[in-house]
Amino acid sequence: MLLEKNTSNKIVAIDLGSNTLRVVKLNCQTKKFEAEYERVVKTADGLSSTKLINQETIKRVTLAINEAKEKVDFSDAKVKAVTTEAMRQAKNSKEVLKQIEDETEVKFEIIDGDEEARLTLLAVTNRLEVLELNSKNFVLVDIGGGSTELIFNFNGKKVSKSFQVGIVTMAQKYDTLKQIELALSLEMQDIKLFVQNIYRDYKKIDSFVATAGTPTTVASMKIGQTYETYSAKEINGTTLSRGELDFYLKKLLSMPFKKREKIVGIGRSDLISAGILIYKQIFEILELDSCIIIDDGLREGLALDTCR
Repeated sequence: MLLEKNTSNKIVAIDLGSNTLRVVKLNCQTKKFEAEYERVVKTADGLSSTKLINQETIKRVTLAINEAKEKVDFSDAKVKAVTTEAMRQAKNSKEVLKQIEDETEVKFEIIDGDEEARLTLLAVTNRLEVLELNSKNFVLVDIGGGSTELIFNFNGKKVSKSFQVGIVTMAQKYDTLKQIELALSLEMQDIKLFVQNIYRDYKKIDSFVATAGTPTTVASMKIGQTYETYSAKEINGTTLSRGELDFYLKKLLSMPFKKREKIVGIGRSDLISAGILIYKQIFEILELDSCIIIDDGLREGLALDTCR
């Protein structure tokens, strides 16, 4: 088992993703999330070309973790920390995680795609139940910095796969959005084949659910939020259509740079634009026109699982 039984009433769960460090604190007795923290750290910066995590990235991560400690009380909680695709790919991940532990006292575990999918699905299923948006057959798509996970849920049976197509890696692999757009049909060919096989072996799903920064950012634009005024409570359950992605991408690109940064967050505009193109391609592959947006993801799933 990945996780040992929790002996504390509270859990601080940390997800070091390929783009973002996300922290949440959960009260295991009340099942209420008491605090959260998020910071773009670009863990996968330069990874596609070097296969290494560089010192600048380590500095961003350690600073973010120590800042999280100031904003989320770690002292009365058990801390569980996991990391995903960027560390799975990096040749120096062992040394990097040791340095991060030395500087922050937080020990990370690299989890595989299956465990990432299980925990993310747990969080999203929990949120759908809270929202009374239960669906027996749905696909959950998690568009990350270094990978994209597709998790099909057929009345409790899970079929998932992780693909090395992420918003950071695509943005750094290609020079322009046009190049990304032209390359995506080939880059996402494995995803297309996976979906075709699922549709052949199982019936088609009833609904499409998406999580992670790109879907939630587009949803926040739809309801008039900025990065600073972002509210997960308002985002959860928002729907987006395939056509709206073109509208909000065009709107984003037409904004002056400073306004764009205010809407999506500093250092995120190029990544979100690349993410929208990936998101749009997934709509086409799934042959669906509508999607439910959920903010909850790996960190919430890790917290819920540890509290069991």
